[in-house]
Amino acid sequence: MIDEITIRRHYDLLRPSLDERGRRLFAASQVRALGYGGLAAVARATGIAPSTIGRGLKELDQGDVASGRLRRAGGGRKRLTDIDATLESDLLALVGPMTLGCPERPLLWVSKSLEKLASALRGMGHTVSANTVRRLLRRLGFSRQGNRKANEGRGHPDRDAQFEHINRQALEFQEAGQPVISVDTKKKELVGNYRNAGTDWCAEGRSRRVNVHDFEDKELGKAIPYGVYDIADNTAWVSVGVTRDTAQFAVNAIRQWWEKMGGARYPGADRLMITADGGGSNGSRVRLWKLELQKLADETGLTIGVRHYPPGTSKWNKIEHRLFRHISQNWRARPLTSRLAVVELIAATTTKTGLTVACAEDTTDYQKGIKVTDAEMESLAITHDELHPQWNYTISPRKSDRAVILA
Repeated sequence: MIDEITIRRHYDLLRPSLDERGRRLFAASQVRALGYGGLAAVARATGIAPSTIGRGLKELDQGDVASGRLRRAGGGRKRLTDIDATLESDLLALVGPMTLGCPERPLLWVSKSLEKLASALRGMGHTVSANTVRRLLRRLGFSRQGNRKANEGRGHPDRDAQFEHINRQALEFQEAGQPVISVDTKKKELVGNYRNAGTDWCAEGRSRRVNVHDFEDKELGKAIPYGVYDIADNTAWVSVGVTRDTAQFAVNAIRQWWEKMGGARYPGADRLMITADGGGSNGSRVRLWKLELQKLADETGLTIGVRHYPPGTSKWNKIEHRLFRHISQNWRARPLTSRLAVVELIAATTTKTGLTVACAEDTTDYQKGIKVTDAEMESLAITHDELHPQWNYTISPRKSDRAVILA
């Protein structure tokens, strides 16, 4: 009696390493070994169709074992689009109005679910499943994608020229041993037991429980980190404000950096270069920003050169990827339960490249809506570069005010 169980056991052991030809040749070899009645027994044991085993027997007889083709020309199941001529065009008509990608790009994406698309196609007379729709969409160049933050406004025609100007000025300052800093305000953070983005290692089922709703705690408020990053020294100062993000707050953070870090790092400096975004508390059009920088220049004796990045290019500001992203990684998945926690987590931020950060809380109650008069603007010792003077300007210390301060 033919032992079909043994044949099945051998076939199960070899099947993972066999291709289509290998499976039918294995079955054919078993039939040859068994002789009469072997074809039916092998078919039952392996589940391979007798006609397929017959093809294997012909290949053994003809010596066609080494042929490069697995199937006869035209063999295999036909694609649905080959037997259903309108399937592809009907699918494109369905996803066309919902296409979210730019039609000029090769990769597109859709917002309708696969099951809804399959149901709509079945309603048009097509025999398809959700999996079939997935394969068709991928073959047509579609995929599901999320949003990507990329657009910040219209690109300025002199964007490259401004970048070159900033780089050239930064190199000149650094070669002369003068400090170059990058400044900006990081995203405001809720203080309290709130969810913080990211994940961190913890015991299974022991993740931190946080508030369901992100309503601001009136007592704890928000933390406003303003960073000052020393490009050459790879060090930073961060002032954590608790009231408002104003130009006074921004300039006071720069003042704190100079008093706590910059003055000692550059004892012979008489100039300071600041690179900043074009908007926010340190915006190029903010009068109070320039007035406060004038006060800082008068206090320190530093000639302060300011270079703003063009509109829509704030992500090129070095502080974004050399400081702020590391802070976000350092406190990922950790609720910022107190202002002290914010300060300590920022101060604990380090990198393999040697970044060190100092941080302190700034509890000053900064007021919004402070008006700077035309007379105050005229009193500034400010000069503008020829290239985009609204973005590039230098504020020098006023000698009379400097003398009064020193006296």
